[in-house]
Amino acid sequence: MTGAGTRDALEHVSDPSPAKPAKPQRAVLATVPSDSHMWNLVFLELLLKERGIEVTNLGACTPVELVVDTCLAERPDVLVISSVNGHGHIGGTRLIKALREHPELKDMPAVIGGKLGTLGVCNSTFVEPLREAGYSAVFIEADGLDPFKQFLERPRELVA
Repeated sequence: MTGAGTRDALEHVSDPSPAKPAKPQRAVLATVPSDSHMWNLVFLELLLKERGIEVTNLGACTPVELVVDTCLAERPDVLVISSVNGHGHIGGTRLIKALREHPELKDMPAVIGGKLGTLGVCNSTFVEPLREAGYSAVFIEADGLDPFKQFLERPRELVA
């Protein structure tokens, strides 16, 4: 046996496969300043931790400055904003604009979801304005958790 062709075979096998988008390893979790609900944050914290993501949960009625300062200090892989009071689109817009003012946070994936308005099935009208304001993805309660779970599997791919 001569080993002829072995080198070619090894080189072919060792070719790197296409890189998969990195899954988030660290997340900052918060809500908008007007939302006093905590149960949604606890649920999302458990969901994220179940997927191996380290979570900093900033709690209910989160001040915008606290979210921005925490993201600047921790540089998470994703910011997750959840709202259930029906005013998420208002506070969420203010929050993302403040966050995107910082060049260091310009490309950080940031998502918002939950009950973003009080229009029921028409809450989808808030999706595009929130994306235009700077969110990487917007999830509405009517769609359930599957779109958010898919985002966690490939955040950079869905943001592009």
